[in-house]
Amino acid sequence: MTSSATPAAPAAAPAVTRGRLLGYGVGSVGTGVFSAVPGLLLLYYLTDVLGAPAALAGAVLVVPKAWDVLLDPVVGAASDREAVRTGRRTRLLLAGALALPVLFAAMFAAPSPLLAGLAFLLAATAFACFQVPYVALPAEISAEPAERARAMGWRVVCLTVGILLAGGLAPVIVKAAGDGRGGYAVMGVAVGACILAAMLASALATRWIPSRPGPRPLGLAAALRTARGNRPFFALLGAFAVQSLAVAVMLAGAPYVATYRLDAYGLTSAMFVCMVGPSALAVPLWQRLARRHGAVPCYLAAVVAFAVAAALLYPAIAAGTPYVLALTAAVGVCYAAVQLLPLSLLPETVHADAARTGHAQSGAFTGLWTAAETGALALGPGLFALILAAAAFRSTDLDHPVHQPGSALTGLTAGFTLVPALLLLASVPLLLAYRKLKDTHAHAS
Repeated sequence: MTSSATPAAPAAAPAVTRGRLLGYGVGSVGTGVFSAVPGLLLLYYLTDVLGAPAALAGAVLVVPKAWDVLLDPVVGAASDREAVRTGRRTRLLLAGALALPVLFAAMFAAPSPLLAGLAFLLAATAFACFQVPYVALPAEISAEPAERARAMGWRVVCLTVGILLAGGLAPVIVKAAGDGRGGYAVMGVAVGACILAAMLASALATRWIPSRPGPRPLGLAAALRTARGNRPFFALLGAFAVQSLAVAVMLAGAPYVATYRLDAYGLTSAMFVCMVGPSALAVPLWQRLARRHGAVPCYLAAVVAFAVAAALLYPAIAAGTPYVLALTAAVGVCYAAVQLLPLSLLPETVHADAARTGHAQSGAFTGLWTAAETGALALGPGLFALILAAAAFRSTDLDHPVHQPGSALTGLTAGFTLVPALLLLASVPLLLAYRKLKDTHAHAS
């Protein structure tokens, strides 16, 4: 049944200048760094530096994120309540920005897998305090869809810069600092400082954005009851979560492919740069294509092309490094769309639902969105760890290298290429469902 209520009129937002868009977007440098570095290096740190068995390392990665999946909707509802009371989401943003860098450094200074897992649990909690209200802001940054799309473009460019910095510099810092535990500890402090600078700057720079989710604050249960009728949102969320899982599996597999198939751990950085660098340049291209042909058709095309490029990496790894790097660059172009387009569609699902419910509850929806993304990013390394365990991968440390059996080499290669390709293709039916439900939902509202 369509609600006759109308959402509370938001306060008029100031002009959305480039400086303000940059102030918002720079926070994604920090979120990109935190999302990328644990996915890229933490599993390898646990198995090949601390010597943890693959199954234990996978559990250490998954358990903190499972907690975060439960926490994110709670943070989303709390963010909406704060916004109703104060008109801002700043307090949670600041809490996350200040706590996360310290806990990130602790993850890579921990002397045991269990302590690393505890630090990861606390870091994930701090990340939720920043990420959930941060993702809610684009729906409130302007009443104009075009301005919200601009904000998403800035955010995705900054996100790719953060991921590029993380993947390109973190392994280099580890190596320059002497590898081993000491190298990872130095990297944790250096990268933590980058996270602090980016997130704190954004938390302070976005205080101008008026947040009025009203007309009244909702508790968690009431917020979820109100949100559950937004079927297009959940179809879009499901597709994005599966795609995030595919990306997380690839991130976790990159150091293993570089080390055991390409014979150079240092190639991890090169592979990462080849993937993320083109994605930053491709964002304006995807924005233009989406304006001309529609966001959903472009999104579908990018997902299918991403799956094809990932599958072609399997024979390319056997052929040699140049082919791998070229295909990784192609993956990066598609990755830009898989980041930009769903995040551009997300604020529109929130605004469309406000007409149905009378509540523009950005925090509740972004809490669910972040929970699903967090869970997918956590499951990626865990899934890759299970692939390693099933393929008889032999854990070791840097001082006692071992020869991997053929089954392990085949398993880690397939885990890096074919498994993500299948996951990406599995998201296509959800995107088709979103396209159908979006039109139905618009007519019903």
